[in-house]
Amino acid sequence: MSEDQAQKLLYQIQTLETYFADLIQKENTLVNVLREAKSAIESIMSLSEKLESDTLMPIGMGAYIKTKIISNQKIALNVGSGIMIEKNKTNAINYLESRIKEIELALKNTSIQKQDIAIKLEQGKQEINRLTQASQKTNTK
Repeated sequence: MSEDQAQKLLYQIQTLETYFADLIQKENTLVNVLREAKSAIESIMSLSEKLESDTLMPIGMGAYIKTKIISNQKIALNVGSGIMIEKNKTNAINYLESRIKEIELALKNTSIQKQDIAIKLEQGKQEINRLTQASQKTNTK
């Protein structure tokens, strides 16, 4: 294998390492969104325990305003592009659960991609090691 081919292999390994790091970041983001969705479901479920409850609502910069939550109110859900829809509690929970399934599928696919990239990285590194050893044997003769 020529030096040019070795350079191409090193470039491929670097590209795979970058892609692998991106997949890890994507996976972390998905885990955080999943955690947030599950927390939202728990919060919605706890609203039905009382007809009315006091809470603090963040308004930014560590400032809060005291507000009342009325449990029979509809839940506003952000469905993307700044669009909000109102749903009752049951439909809001169903919507969030369907989003959780989508996120879990995306996590599974990301994990599979990570495994594939890890295998390719290992193969590339083994090939570089083989080339290095072959080059050292050639230079010592």
